[in-house]
Amino acid sequence: MQQLKHLIEKSAFGVCTFWGQYLGIATSKIRLYFIYISMLTMGSPIVIYLFFAFWLNFKKHMRRRYNPVVD
Repeated sequence: MQQLKHLIEKSAFGVCTFWGQYLGIATSKIRLYFIYISMLTMGSPIVIYLFFAFWLNFKKHMRRRYNPVVD
């Protein structure tokens, strides 16, 4: 069960995990609030979630590219 949970968390871009660690809130609560807000607003937070996923992925790739040892 833990392996399945880890796989889902890793493949779901890690947006909720990032915000949970950044704000010091449990990741499960952030996911739950995201689901509730998505249902109340007819899914508009999904656009925000995808934006954050793109931003985190872009940030990760920029860190890999920049290597101060090579400079």
